[in-house]
Amino acid sequence: MPKHYRPPGKKKEGNVAKYITRREAVRQLQVSLPVFRRLCILKGVFPRDPKKKFKGTHHTYYHVKDIAFLAHEPLLEKFRDIRAYDKKVKKALSKKNKDLAERLLTRKPTYTLDRLILERYPRFVDALGDLDDCLTMVHLFAALPAEASQKIQVKRIHDCRRLSHEWQAFISRTHKLRKTFISVKGIYYQAEVEGQKITWLTPHALQQVLTDEVDMNVMHTFLEFYETLLAFVNFKLYHSINVKYPPILDPRLEALAADLYALSRYIDARSRIPVVESQVGSGSGSEKADANETGAKPNEDELRLAQLQHQLPSNEPGALMHLIEDANGEDGDDEETKLCRALFRNMKFFLSREVPRESLLFVISAFGGMVSWEGDGSPYKEADQGITHQIVDRPTQGHIFLSREYVQPQWVYDCVNARIILPTVAYLVGRVPPPHLSPFVDNEAEGYVPDYAETIKRLQAAAKKEVLPMPGVDKQDFDDPHNLLVEGIINRAEANEAAERKRKMELLEKQYHDELEKEIQGMPYSASISETKQKSSDAVEEAQTRPNLDQIAEDTDNLSMAVMSRKKRRLYEAMKISKKRKQSKVDLLKERKKKIEEVQNSA
Repeated sequence: MPKHYRPPGKKKEGNVAKYITRREAVRQLQVSLPVFRRLCILKGVFPRDPKKKFKGTHHTYYHVKDIAFLAHEPLLEKFRDIRAYDKKVKKALSKKNKDLAERLLTRKPTYTLDRLILERYPRFVDALGDLDDCLTMVHLFAALPAEASQKIQVKRIHDCRRLSHEWQAFISRTHKLRKTFISVKGIYYQAEVEGQKITWLTPHALQQVLTDEVDMNVMHTFLEFYETLLAFVNFKLYHSINVKYPPILDPRLEALAADLYALSRYIDARSRIPVVESQVGSGSGSEKADANETGAKPNEDELRLAQLQHQLPSNEPGALMHLIEDANGEDGDDEETKLCRALFRNMKFFLSREVPRESLLFVISAFGGMVSWEGDGSPYKEADQGITHQIVDRPTQGHIFLSREYVQPQWVYDCVNARIILPTVAYLVGRVPPPHLSPFVDNEAEGYVPDYAETIKRLQAAAKKEVLPMPGVDKQDFDDPHNLLVEGIINRAEANEAAERKRKMELLEKQYHDELEKEIQGMPYSASISETKQKSSDAVEEAQTRPNLDQIAEDTDNLSMAVMSRKKRRLYEAMKISKKRKQSKVDLLKERKKKIEEVQNSA
């Protein structure tokens, strides 16, 4: 027998030793498949894709170390205890012993996910970077109806609404909102918190229809983890602005479904407390001694409620997000935050009942504006003479105030994305508004810039007092078309057009300088004409002798591909195919635009 002989099947090597199928993992952990899925979601263990699938492509594979990691999880024992306890309750109910069943239900084992949050996110920045799906899921469940068949409880919906409103109140208070876009799916938002860009989607305020295609058990498991994560994030963020968490809201505003407004008032009250304490601390020593002699210690909860009821009355116009901003906070903010804070400053908005109230309340307050709405609990009424803009979305109005402008809701979102106050003429009631452009799309990289994007760019330049190039003249017109073609910035047709345009501009410039020199020298007109014809014929011959850009680009491609390896050549061909697809989309958009212009001109 050889020295290093190993009987077959005694030791595994390669992918067989690194990965394990889901069936084997469930058998090894001795749990059911739903419990295994739940444990993997909570611990952040996901399936792997090995290069060689030794059991076939129809199996799901996990890493062996991940399964060993799950085997030592304390939650696994807790799930087993809960399962055993459920069996006891079921046994008591089957024996019709309701008293025992009720006693068992009151002592059912529970668990928390606090340790998992610290384990998966050791730093606060890591939690912020993984907050996109969390916010989207919480906002989704906040808009769902309570349904017993899908195990969607009323308490869970209220918790999701509370967490989402607490997050929005912090973003609007600190002016961290950066982008927003209305789509068919819902409303996209993007905020920047501690250098992390967080993007989430909120559904429209419509009746949500639940389908059987979604596994609600998996959704509930994700939501259970995301609720704990968002609560920890809100706790950290509120303490960063010296506001205690969880907030105490005005019960009257909570009953009127004005949670976001109530949170704003609470944050405003807590922002005033350091100012009040500093004033009290600077009082005379005799006043402090009198206070110590009386020994009166006011309750903190009573202090908060008193501030909510007296310092911030419900009819105060500036109560909503007209917050005290200390000098230290303003100096610590970056330029983008200062710009966002001052966008809607000194503007008062009023929302009609047909517009999305929560979204506009969040966006307007995040950019420094004061806003009210139609209904109880609003800070000011529709008849207030200080209102500058009223957001409406219906063609006719019962009563029109001449001191304000009536605009559609899209105007607010476009102003936010453009960072300037756009003209309201195109957004007046009854008119078709301009196209709602997405701030998440880079028009320059896509190769097609819409007309309204050019208009907004010129308005931004006018607001900043900058000078833009003439319409139709781009920076690429003055660059070498051959270099732009080689770098892939423009295609061959555009390169030929740019080269021809560059030749014409050079000829016109040269002709202009020659005419100026002849006029200075006092040359007669007949001699200048003959000399101009001779120079024009020479220029034409020179243009004909110039190299062909198509041939140069083709030679460059062939030379570069000749020295490439097979792998790089295939990658280069795939890149060229993707560029052709993008160019075909751009050409299609240009063709549609040309047809629309022809129809408009003919009409």
